[in-house]
Amino acid sequence: MKLRRLRKEPAHLEITAFINLIVVLVPFLLSTAVFTRLAVMDLKLPAQQSAVEQLKGNELQLEVVVRRDALEVGDRIGGLIERIPRTPAAEPGATAKGQDFQKLAALMLIIKKRFPDKTEASVLAEPDTPYDDLVQVMDAMRSTVTAQGTKLVRAELFPSISIGDAPQRAPAS
Repeated sequence: MKLRRLRKEPAHLEITAFINLIVVLVPFLLSTAVFTRLAVMDLKLPAQQSAVEQLKGNELQLEVVVRRDALEVGDRIGGLIERIPRTPAAEPGATAKGQDFQKLAALMLIIKKRFPDKTEASVLAEPDTPYDDLVQVMDAMRSTVTAQGTKLVRAELFPSISIGDAPQRAPAS
């Protein structure tokens, strides 16, 4: 008896929908990948040192403590340099009280003039510190704009910033 065999043709893949997806997806992913690097700020954590090593050096170890009621600028070893209280609202309808970032920037410029080779600083914040305040403190510490003749020049202050938790205050007696 004679067997009849069916001729099978190979299956044809329909990939048009897949190609359309790739054509749309690849440019979208490439265009959004550019913006992810702009939002990243590289921060360096301070190296751990023993207390004996810290006492041997006479260098400045600048730290700014962001508190609810003030900015405390100090040296980790030498103590408090200056306390910048929050600015009160001048009159009804004026902007709400906040940290005095201009005064902080001016103080950072004075400190940088005394220690021109220093680039490291620490920002210590209380747990309930607003993110915007923390960013503005870091911006005031990293660089400033100064006028030289008719030109405005951006000067680098303390670009290597470490972030940490503020020490707890001693309870008031």
